Amino acid sequence: MPLFFIFSVLLLFRGHNLPGGGFIGGLLAAIALFLHSVVFGVDATLERYRLNPRKIIATGLLVALVSALISLFMSLTFFTGVWSSFELPLIGKLGTPMLFDIGVYLVVVGVILNITFVLTEN
Repeated sequence: MPLFFIFSVLLLFRGHNLPGGGFIGGLLAAIALFLHSVVFGVDATLERYRLNPRKIIATGLLVALVSALISLFMSLTFFTGVWSSFELPLIGKLGTPMLFDIGVYLVVVGVILNITFVLTEN
């Protein structure tokens, strides 16, 4: 599980400049949690990781919406990328495209978990 999560976060942060991103990273994180639920059961996975797929979806949608609205508050065209001057090692400059990718990541994790948990419940 830790390797799945590390690689999913790597894909998430790599994706705003290179192939990868929130969708693929979210799929990988959801696969890790799904495999845990196959082995230990849905209830054990939900309890151990304190997951609520619907709240994850809502949080992801909110993060993506905020990333889109930032440009409007700066009197720019809707969805225009805005970057800060702050730069993190290995990640690069922080900006709204990365924030949008994080929102997509959360939405994908939430949707995949919601679908698979409903289908695998007894």
